[in-house]
Formats: sequence, C-alpha cells, structure tokens
Amino acid sequence: MGRLPARALSWAAVLAGLLWAQETVFRVDVRLVRLLVRVTDAAGKATGELTKDDFRVFDNSVRQQVAVFERYTVQPLSVAVLIDTSASTGIELRYEVDSVNRFFRALFVEGNPQDTAALYSFNHEVTLATSFTRNLARLAGPLKQLDSVGGTSLYDALFLASRSLQDRSGRRVMVVVTDGGDTTSYRTFHDALEAAHLAEAVIFPVLVVPIPNDAGRNVGGENALTSLSLATGGRMFTPSTGPALDAAFQEILRELRTQYLLGFYPKSVPLTKNRFHTLRVEVLRPDLRVSTRSGYYGDYEQPATESPRQAPAPVR
Repeated sequence: MGRLPARALSWAAVLAGLLWAQETVFRVDVRLVRLLVRVTDAAGKATGELTKDDFRVFDNSVRQQVAVFERYTVQPLSVAVLIDTSASTGIELRYEVDSVNRFFRALFVEGNPQDTAALYSFNHEVTLATSFTRNLARLAGPLKQLDSVGGTSLYDALFLASRSLQDRSGRRVMVVVTDGGDTTSYRTFHDALEAAHLAEAVIFPVLVVPIPNDAGRNVGGENALTSLSLATGGRMFTPSTGPALDAAFQEILRELRTQYLLGFYPKSVPLTKNRFHTLRVEVLRPDLRVSTRSGYYGDYEQPATESPRQAPAPVR
C-alpha cells in the first residue's frame, strides 16, 4: 500500500482534531411521559367522547406526537387518602371518617378489580395507617381509631405519600381531607409539589371548613391546596360536613372514571437550565376546558461546573 502524502496526513489530523473537539450530544429519550387529562364543558360536566386527533400536547412549547391514547382509561388506580387529624379538626373528623369509609367501598365495588387504596393520617406527625390494599376491613379499622390532636404536617404527608406512589403501576391519586393549611411540616410546599410531580400523582384536596366566614379560615392554606390541585391536574373541593362531603367524594370518583390517558415520547425538546419541563394540552374545541399536570422532571442543560445533586434529607 502506497503512503499518503504528508499534506494529506496533516489535513486528516486537523480534521480528526476538530471532530474530537466538537461536543455533539445525541439524546435518545425512551421515557414515556403519561398525562391524565380531564376535559369539561362550560358547565363543568366531564366530556369523554373526544378522540386522539382532538388533542395537542406541547413539551416546553414544542408540539409532541401522542403515542398512547385511552378514552375513559381503566388503568388501575392507587389512591392514597390523607386525613388531617390535627386538633382543629374536632367533631368534623367523625363525619370525615364515615365519608371516607363510603368512598373506599364505592372505589372497590364500582372500579377496576386491581384498584387499591392506602390510608395516611397526619397531625404534627405522619402515620401510614394502612398500606395499599383492597381489604376494606384493613382500611376501616384504623379509621375508627383516629383522634384529633396536635399540629398539621400537610406537606410532610404529601411528600411521604408521593414517595409510596412513585413505583406503583397505573394511575396515582392523592385525596387530602383537611380543614386548613400546614403548620408543623419539615418539608415545604415546593418539596411536596416536586414529589407529587415525580410520582405523576393527581391531588384532590377536600377542604372541610367548619366556619365559613373569613375569620375562621386559613386563606393561605386554601390557596396552597388550590395550587397543588391545579399543578397536578386535580381539583379542589370545599364541602361542608354531611351530604355535601359525600357528594365531593362521589364527584372525585366520577372524575377518575372519565379521565383520558395521553402519552408521548419527548422529541426535539429544547433543554433549559431548569429540569422541569412545562406541559400544555389543548383541544380543538374552544368551548372545552382541559385540566392536567403542569409539567414533569426530565433532562436539562447542565452547567460545566455543576456538582451532582445530593439526595434530600429524610423527613424526621
């Protein structure tokens, strides 16, 4: 074999050096991003007759191709019910326990045979009373033993319940029964919201307000609960005790049975320094309203000097 001329060799070396120095990164994201979507008309009634072609999904403002679509999805539910047992719940706790019992019964009788529920209580501490199960007796027993005492560690409860939901298959839901805002958590609002996003969990707060006037309400806590529900694609309920509380739980079940499931594989999404990707879902009909989670945590542009992120400290 003949030798290459020296000039050819030098150009080849320069070209190889340029290719070596060039930082071309090819990302192949095989992660399926799933969205539970609720569509309602002007009167707030759920609409379940749309098709895949009626939806437009945007990831960081870039339109994505819908790869998975289910109308009235029957994906199994994992529902974590979180009950506020702080001192302020008082006599209302008895009514809440009865309504939650009926909610569990309706969930199992009318839903998917693989649906499960877990029970958490929270005051100044968070207690997992019953892990995920379909056994009504295992849920009903601890419910009867709940008592009102202490402060309100709402964000800690949401954080821990989200962690337990994160590895479960199907749809993940948190129903939070409370009378106000957080007072004793170690975790923050943002910790709780991030954990819910990482778990792809929908939050339905049920705010039971015993005193309807402003003097007896925690308006800041109500705003925080509203924000949590909107950011995760859920909905806030503000019933009184008795029949109105039962009606709120029945409405949650109806919404869970009329959800759409949309999924996409992120493609051509511009990366930013924020690892949170904003999501937007639209429908072609202007008279309909879409509710889903506001985003998810994915790839992001890492600064060259960025150090690895440390794992969060455990909740005390």
